[in-house]
Amino acid sequence: MSLNDPLANVLSFIQLYERKGKREVLTKNNNKLIKKVLVILQDKGYIGSFEEIQNAKGGLLKIHLLGNVNKIGVIKPRFKVQLTDFEKYEKRYLPAKDFGIIILTTNKGLMTHIEAKEKKIGGRLVSYCY
Repeated sequence: MSLNDPLANVLSFIQLYERKGKREVLTKNNNKLIKKVLVILQDKGYIGSFEEIQNAKGGLLKIHLLGNVNKIGVIKPRFKVQLTDFEKYEKRYLPAKDFGIIILTTNKGLMTHIEAKEKKIGGRLVSYCY
């Protein structure tokens, strides 16, 4: 069976394991976008470290959890967002102002909506976490 959205699967595993109280997730999904999203989540303190484990069938990701994730998910479809539209999407995906992050892809790379506001650029929404 093929996966339609590997990023959505990884993020749903993280949320499921956080709810169960587990401390690590082992997933087969491993690509550049997933790694960059995990780096942002790690920098913001939502997850601990993650490591890539090589095996015969391809790489695995081992993600250490801290218990800081309340809800996490992808944003489908990947809406285009301009500098003036951030507040609308913050209200839609985050529970309160300045609580949580929205990750978006821009021409400067992946970043949070806070960094995009500071740099005054827009992009496409990828995921959210709080």
